[in-house]
Amino acid sequence: MKILHIDASSKFHQWSNSRALGRFFLEELQKGGVDIEVDYLDVTADIQPHVSADFVQATYTPEDQRTAQMREVLAASDAMCQRVMEADALVCAMPMYNWTIPSTFKTFIDTIIRTGVTYDLLPDGTTVGKLGDKKVIFITTRGADLREGSPYSAMDAMTPVLKASFAFIGVDTPQFVDAQPLQFTAAEEREAALVRAHAELSHLASQWAIAWDTSAVLL
Repeated sequence: MKILHIDASSKFHQWSNSRALGRFFLEELQKGGVDIEVDYLDVTADIQPHVSADFVQATYTPEDQRTAQMREVLAASDAMCQRVMEADALVCAMPMYNWTIPSTFKTFIDTIIRTGVTYDLLPDGTTVGKLGDKKVIFITTRGADLREGSPYSAMDAMTPVLKASFAFIGVDTPQFVDAQPLQFTAAEEREAALVRAHAELSHLASQWAIAWDTSAVLL
């Protein structure tokens, strides 16, 4: 299984819960017998550029009509889209910043949502995502408790944007493991949140291993 493993925490490696949980999930996959090939991307180090007018113009210009300058503008996006399309699965680990995704992960999303590459724009104006064959998991860490019933549950702008963005490119059922609360609470609750997250990740790793073994047999 080829995995694009993405980290988006601005914290140093040894202090980041999201980074640690992402590594844990990959380790659990290997324990489950999955032979994984990891393509690692740290979007805090390899920061994608913000969308520009030149990028938009180049994106919506038919490929055979693009100038050399347009192709240059799209080169980094082309390369990133290729990495995504070559992966069997995406493991995306990130903290919640101010109720939503890190800005560096937003620029990654903007980089890979490309007409004619990761989605098709049909003549009637509708769109069809092209990444429906990818397994995607979002491993998130949140300082507050945003679970249903919490006073902060309505402030989760992270989950909707991830679901909407990836559904647009064909990923209709991404999986989520949310470690929360990890900051604004007692130490016992923080520890319990990590215990829950590890248990959920172990369970999902087992499911992925079974599904991958079944698909390999069918091939």
